[in-house]
Amino acid sequence: MDSATLFLGLLFGSFGVGYFIYGKRQSNWAALAVGIGLCVFPYFVTNIWLMVAVGIILMALPFFFRD
Repeated sequence: MDSATLFLGLLFGSFGVGYFIYGKRQSNWAALAVGIGLCVFPYFVTNIWLMVAVGIILMALPFFFRD
């Protein structure tokens, strides 16, 4: 692991916590699931560009699947 991987994992994990809290308070299943996904996926993806792509896609998903 290098510093970029750790930084991106921290960044996407922070967004994940925000999405999770928002989804739980608003009863929004899409935001809740994306929050969990953003917190977990950095453990499995080590390629920096793939991590950025997956993170951006996950962060955009709740805007397409609104309740």
